[in-house]
Amino acid sequence: MTAAAKNLRIIFAGTPEFAAHHLQVLIDAARQYGFTIVGVYTQPDRPAGRGKKMTSSAVKKLAQNHQLQVFQPLSLKDESAQAELKRLAADIMIVVAYGLILPKAILITPTYGCLNVHGSLLPRWRGAAPIQRAILGDQAAPDGDRETGVTIMQMDTGLDTGTMLLTSACDIESSETTQSLHDKLMVLGGEALLKVILQVKTGALTAVAQDDSRATYAEKITKQEAQINWSLSARQIEKSIRAYNPFPVAYTFFGQQRIKIYRATFIHTLGVNDAVQHGVKELVAGEVIKLDDSGLTIACGEGALQITGLQLPGKKMMSVAELMNGYQDFFSIGSCFE
Repeated sequence: MTAAAKNLRIIFAGTPEFAAHHLQVLIDAARQYGFTIVGVYTQPDRPAGRGKKMTSSAVKKLAQNHQLQVFQPLSLKDESAQAELKRLAADIMIVVAYGLILPKAILITPTYGCLNVHGSLLPRWRGAAPIQRAILGDQAAPDGDRETGVTIMQMDTGLDTGTMLLTSACDIESSETTQSLHDKLMVLGGEALLKVILQVKTGALTAVAQDDSRATYAEKITKQEAQINWSLSARQIEKSIRAYNPFPVAYTFFGQQRIKIYRATFIHTLGVNDAVQHGVKELVAGEVIKLDDSGLTIACGEGALQITGLQLPGKKMMSVAELMNGYQDFFSIGSCFE
């Protein structure tokens, strides 16, 4: 793959904030790196918010602010959509969290094909939710991954199976949430993307095939899996709370009311002394064993969890100190989450 000193014609395809950052990086570097963004593809406007107002994607808003041509096809499998893209005569197409499947006819249209910025160190965590799954971990990493990163890959017809052009790694901190890791990978991805574009121009790219035997899959996160199972260990629950923040947000039920949990701290001991002090003799998973301004401590299958940020139905997210000030009778020692 080489483009020599040619001014590259680039199509960008993406939808959410993560993608918009990469588009901004390209916009800022276009003149210096010698390329032109000839078209921006993003998902169609969709209803959002309580009023279900039609809302443009972060990528569309940014593209329009910079007078870039925007395309919003419902599908790229349609021949007319494929012909429209072909008329842009692009050298390369950059795809970041676009949300539409690219058929082979699209993948082979740009001179140098389509490149994807993926939020993991492939072949680990191929698929839709690599950031959340890296925090959650799997049997090989039950406490969550310690490292992740971004991979720039040449797209093919498989699910994140293309050859790798560049990887950039970062540590996953013990307090990492999906939001904080998303933001780190967003910056890493923009930097890596520019390096690859420069390599395309100079013909210095090195493609490395993925080891399919090491592949793991990051299935899409569902709201149902974000429900807390208090019989699990406090360490597992704390990890899932971080993984589901900011979406879909871990939740539990208190009676008939659904409570969202945003922040919590794993406590190494069960807090038996606190339990005895408050007259709780037999602890049950999900039981409130301590309640003060520092947090709401819940007994788990193993260990205990101190909740420090939560959201009551119809209210904003609040600290437990704020909860104690305004809703001090909402929870009580010995009451249980389901």
